[in-house]
Order: sequence, then structure tokens, then C-alpha cells
Amino acid sequence: MLSESQITAYQRLFRNRFGEEISREEANERGTRLMRIVELVYKPMTEAEYQQAQDRRKETGDL
Repeated sequence: MLSESQITAYQRLFRNRFGEEISREEANERGTRLMRIVELVYKPMTEAEYQQAQDRRKETGDL
């Protein structure tokens, strides 16, 4: 769930990008979906995971 200020900001960004007005309900729905996509796609790497990736890269010779 987005806060009122986040909904307003999303409406403003949408209007500036696409030149269309959207309702608060639609902005909330679209903004919430966008946040969910970001949560699913973005996962910070731990230092140990980073080191494992670097070790694998060295072993494979930067394929």
C-alpha cells in the first residue's frame, strides 16, 4: 500500500511521462504493482555472494 504522498508523486510522474491523468485508485494500483516487481527483481548481494561471483568469474576466465 502506498502513502498518499507516494500516490500523488506517482500521478505526477505518470502525467509527466505519458501526458495522461490517472485516478488516485489507478495510481495506487499501478504504483503498488511497480513496487512488487522491484521487490521480486531486485535482491541485494551480500559480501559473501559477491565474493563467490568474483571467484566464479576468475575460474571461468570471464566467458
